[in-house]
Amino acid sequence: MSIRPYRDIERRPCKQIMVGSVPVGGDAPISVQSMTNTLTRDVKATIAQVLRIQEAGADIVRISVPEEEDARALKEIVAEVDVPIVADIHFHYKRAIEAAEAGAACLRINPGNIGNRSRVAEVVKAARDHGCSIRIGVNAGSLERHLLEQFGEPCPEAMVASALEHAKFLEDEDFREFKISVKASDVFLAVAAYMQLAEACDYPLHLGVTEAGATRPGTVKSAIGLGNLLWAGIGDTLRVSLSSDPVEEVKVGFEILKSLGLRHRGVNIISCPSCARQGFDVIGMVGRLEEALAHIHEPITLSVIGCVVNGPGEARETDVGFTGGNAGAGMLYLNGAQVEKLTNDDMLARLVAEVEEKAVQRAEARLAGDGA
Repeated sequence: MSIRPYRDIERRPCKQIMVGSVPVGGDAPISVQSMTNTLTRDVKATIAQVLRIQEAGADIVRISVPEEEDARALKEIVAEVDVPIVADIHFHYKRAIEAAEAGAACLRINPGNIGNRSRVAEVVKAARDHGCSIRIGVNAGSLERHLLEQFGEPCPEAMVASALEHAKFLEDEDFREFKISVKASDVFLAVAAYMQLAEACDYPLHLGVTEAGATRPGTVKSAIGLGNLLWAGIGDTLRVSLSSDPVEEVKVGFEILKSLGLRHRGVNIISCPSCARQGFDVIGMVGRLEEALAHIHEPITLSVIGCVVNGPGEARETDVGFTGGNAGAGMLYLNGAQVEKLTNDDMLARLVAEVEEKAVQRAEARLAGDGA
């Protein structure tokens, strides 16, 4: 019996498309998305939120375009942001055409809702003329009536059938710059649908557990569903759907990818849950460190452990570490080696300084490598 190395994730081979400047699929990094929740026609508020989402690290941002007024606003929004914008279209094919003309990088559509084949052809022509890709968005809650009658209920087979029917619409127009999603709020249903779709086609897949809920339950459901798929090598871009600030969606998305070693961005804090052995307030310190280091984009590992039981071992595996001791002091580690004893009172400022210095070094090395 052949066993793969336990950290070896073999990604599913698939086509690669472009969403603006961001490659999706193939050997491209798995991209993280979020979606604005402002009224799109409120240009100032929407731009401000896109910029916050972008600053949090999102590679792609989706904006809903339900009305003609929103399509007009989209042109102003696209002009003021750097991140590629996906226009979310559900029913009116003209909104898709207007969004393409306004500069959207991708159109999220359900071809079955757009109308007859001539309307689908018009949308495809607009996408081709303006360099847009397309996402076929299938949702368990809005499956076509004929598929519900055929399969009896929303199920993985019905969702995959819907996705492939819609893909055929685009293929018939000789258009293949698209990705597919088959989302459901039920984790089992979503995972099964994506696994079947991954076997049935070689298009890039956009992952998501839709309507996952508030921050805590939504994070758990998304981590289980998306984590299982990503671990199996399935998925090329993702959105964590939370009833929360869109910035939280981006943070959770990156944490999922970081936990599997698929993306590295920002500080990865390894900390203990704390207990009676702790030599300082671990929970409070980690919270302050998260806030103080939120601006760091370079991948840095930081261990913050309350006692010497597991602390030294964790510190040896991280860029920067602190292990609590007694008498109000602990040990600082840099690059896995003990450096000096540090008082608890000096811990926060020193750890922030060391992480910031390490981040500068990483950034300079990365830029030097790019220049070479």
